[in-house]
Amino acid sequence: MLVERKIGRLHGGDKDKSDRMRVVSLFSGIGGFELGLARAGFRTVMMCESDPLARAVLRHHFPDVPIRTDIRTLKRLPACEILTAGWPCQDLSQAGRTAGIAGDRSGLISEVFRLVQATKTKPEFILLENVAFALHLQKGAALRFVTSQLEMLGYKWAYRILDSQHFGVPQRRRRLFILASRQLAPETILFRGALNISPEAHSHPQQYGFYWTEGNRGLGWSPEAVPPLKGGSSLSIPSPPAIWNKDARSFVTPGVSDAERMQGFPEDWTDVGALRNVKKRARWKLVGNAVSVPVVEWIAKSLAEEVSSPLEMVPAKRGSKISTAAFGQADHQAIFLNPDHEGPEVSQIATLRDFELKDASKLSLRAATGFLSRIEKSSLRTDPAFISDLRAFVG
Repeated sequence: MLVERKIGRLHGGDKDKSDRMRVVSLFSGIGGFELGLARAGFRTVMMCESDPLARAVLRHHFPDVPIRTDIRTLKRLPACEILTAGWPCQDLSQAGRTAGIAGDRSGLISEVFRLVQATKTKPEFILLENVAFALHLQKGAALRFVTSQLEMLGYKWAYRILDSQHFGVPQRRRRLFILASRQLAPETILFRGALNISPEAHSHPQQYGFYWTEGNRGLGWSPEAVPPLKGGSSLSIPSPPAIWNKDARSFVTPGVSDAERMQGFPEDWTDVGALRNVKKRARWKLVGNAVSVPVVEWIAKSLAEEVSSPLEMVPAKRGSKISTAAFGQADHQAIFLNPDHEGPEVSQIATLRDFELKDASKLSLRAATGFLSRIEKSSLRTDPAFISDLRAFVG
């Protein structure tokens, strides 16, 4: 199926470019969307964030942008071309409550659609982000709700799973990105690179990331990358992953400034104002809940370029696994796809061996001992030398 985008000047040739690249951000967090979009030339004109610590980070880095505190009290959107929302994932995450789209937190996505409906001049683009598990939870009910709402508002939509490790950071972070547009075909932007051959797996990994807080059913085993950074565990306790260096036979945990860079933020992005007087676990939570900056930057640059890129897409076969990409619009049958590639046109695979840890610390013996007792009793598969090195580390 040939997918082609027809390009026109969406906002008028006489209008100043800065007024054609305005962003409104909802559920702003610590500014992952805003920073990625700024690197592509977009300008944020309003944010909304309920967490006071996250707002402190936003005020520090975006001092001239007004910040609202409660999406439920907003009546409409200011003039903008792009609306972003990395809406709460607690009810959709595999590590969370799995209450679904009707949950108290993830259900707030309905407020986004209310605001778009109430706004006379609607944004041309809506860019949403959430956990990949939203595809699976309750057989994709959350995704069906979101796409149906977008269609009711007059938007074409496309979604795709994108993995941060393909965008130059050593973190295996698969996230669902949904792009909607009123005039353009969003799949021609979001699917750029979808047909590329997936890069080969690391043939001789030197370092492995894993979660030492797990070990019974899952440990997030990631060759040459850390597993997805998390804002909290099922017990809402933020915790860093661990890294096993096979050559050095060492076990360390990255520091919060390392985690910031693994999300694509500058070092010490959250080391501001009020956060200097709180425990680092508060910064861990903020960083773990953030949107990966390089992924947003790639999408934003594709939007800014507005360059047509025809794509030959092969629809997924009926009865195949849950599709990791799709596009559609009202009164048209959606096309579902299963691309093997979850990165851009040219992947920039980052590895832990090439990533300089600046704030790492040795994994504590208490943590290592507890993890060892769990992993030894489990049937989880790891590198053959992993458990023996862990035993030697514990002593």
